[in-house]
Amino acid sequence: MPILYYVTHPQVQVDANIPVPEWGLSDIGRARAVAMLDRPWVGSIRRIVSSAERKALETAEILAAHLGLAIEVRERMHENDRSATGFLPPPEFEAVADQFFANPHDSVRGWERAIDAQHRIVSEVDTVLGTDGAGDIAFVGHGGVGTLLLLSLSSREISREADQPAGGGNYFAYDIGARRVIHGWRPIDRPVQRRDG
Repeated sequence: MPILYYVTHPQVQVDANIPVPEWGLSDIGRARAVAMLDRPWVGSIRRIVSSAERKALETAEILAAHLGLAIEVRERMHENDRSATGFLPPPEFEAVADQFFANPHDSVRGWERAIDAQHRIVSEVDTVLGTDGAGDIAFVGHGGVGTLLLLSLSSREISREADQPAGGGNYFAYDIGARRVIHGWRPIDRPVQRRDG
């Protein structure tokens, strides 16, 4: 059965003077995206769908060039709308993100409500999966809405406990036919650690 891979962009070049959706990948982020190309799960991807935000598109472009595929851009796959506050220093951002996940039916400091962001990303994924296309598919996007998607696919309540590890550049896998999560967040650029016994 086809597998859905949700891939989050890795590290970005932070610039408080540029709107967050226009941030691109940092050198570390770009190197991690290139390192992802050697992972075994990448070779089965037959379709790439990306958020229109620059950092996601740059990640998708690296993947698409390697696989010889076109990118389908979906404007509504953007990260949760945080334009009300714009750039926040990391400690403040983390505190507001905690509130965002803890209060999904409330707008925290003008941010898009978590429940609305979840409905939006689930709707976008459902729309894409409802169109013709065979084989594994990669959705390239963002950690916040990716976490909300993972929670929905897992039939779990919204909380931050399922958030991706810090720094971005992670992926989860979902069996479309069986409608089950195969595994949660893993780094895009590291092999899976196996235990003997």
